[in-house]
Amino acid sequence: MDFIEVTGIRCYGYTGYLPEEQVLGQWFEVDLILGVDLKDAGMSDNLDDTSDYRQAIAIVKHHIKTTKVALVERLTEMIAHEILTLSKVNQVRIRLTKVSPPIPDFGGKITIDITRTKA
Repeated sequence: MDFIEVTGIRCYGYTGYLPEEQVLGQWFEVDLILGVDLKDAGMSDNLDDTSDYRQAIAIVKHHIKTTKVALVERLTEMIAHEILTLSKVNQVRIRLTKVSPPIPDFGGKITIDITRTKA
């Protein structure tokens, strides 16, 4: 399988367990790896022979901006499910990061990393 990697999708959203996370929001960053057969596109130079990754970026941004759920695990799963409906995408790996989680005395990041394959 071949892969298209899209990194550094940043978006402001309202997912989180704490009530203030769903009201005040926070920054998220997403990296995608799309499993796509790229052979035909490599030969034809035709966008129809590959997956237009702009669609995947739009899905990520839409879900982060509009979804209010408690767990980033749920948000990540929702994004994966929709990306797998895109033409030509057979697999997706998503790394969704809370850039500045509201945890006292913690300056790191929290990342959910999942891989899902089309049934």
